[in-house]
Amino acid sequence: MNKVISFLFIAFLLISCSEYQKALKTDDVAIKNEVANKKYEAGKYMKAIRLYEQIAPGYKGKPSAERMFYFYSMSLYKSNQFYLAGYQLENFVATYPKSEKREECAFYAAECFYKLSPKYSLDQTDTNKALDKMQHFIDVYPESQYLPQANIYVKELREKLEKKAFEIAKQYNTISDFKGALKALENFLADYPGTPYKEQALFYRFDSAYKLAINSIESKKQERLAYAKTTYSNLIKFNDQTEFREKADKMLAEVEKELQNYTK
Repeated sequence: MNKVISFLFIAFLLISCSEYQKALKTDDVAIKNEVANKKYEAGKYMKAIRLYEQIAPGYKGKPSAERMFYFYSMSLYKSNQFYLAGYQLENFVATYPKSEKREECAFYAAECFYKLSPKYSLDQTDTNKALDKMQHFIDVYPESQYLPQANIYVKELREKLEKKAFEIAKQYNTISDFKGALKALENFLADYPGTPYKEQALFYRFDSAYKLAINSIESKKQERLAYAKTTYSNLIKFNDQTEFREKADKMLAEVEKELQNYTK
């Protein structure tokens, strides 16, 4: 019995492969499309793509083109070819504005860009693009069934950009560019007032102001010491139990000691 089942399975595979190979070689577009659709339904997306790519150029404008381009786009999406899928899905949306698949394709197109977004430490060009695409989808389809997931993606993308901005600002402090750090941290705090990195940003701003002031030329030292004291106050006002309290207090004591030189 097992031998019979094995034989039938092998025979099926041979017939299937033979059908696919014939479809690749034939000039009959209808046969290519039929076999491509079978491969799509069977989850054989790479084989489906190969056939769709053969017939796509000549399919534009035909009555069945919408269905074919939908399957082609989704084959690319389901095989994780997100650059190509994003392009094809956006093209589908633009080409078939009345399609019942338009909303679905618009969401998956935006999702492709989300999936292309790299980790926060890398260049965030694709993250900004993904955020624009996803926000556009939300604006166009405010009642979409995909809205909850789209909002989750937007939140994740914004958080990634926020972390990137903080790490860049912090890096100025790390490399001892204290003027650059102050400007970057002030911009970060202005751009992200509710950020979870606020306490850290306030501390590194104080740290940068303190180090800039302590090592400053005499003509600018008093002003910079006073500013450092202000940034300390901002940190303590935000959280008087901050994890940086002990270190910050020691730095403040030195600032105040230096300021005494200007009150004599």
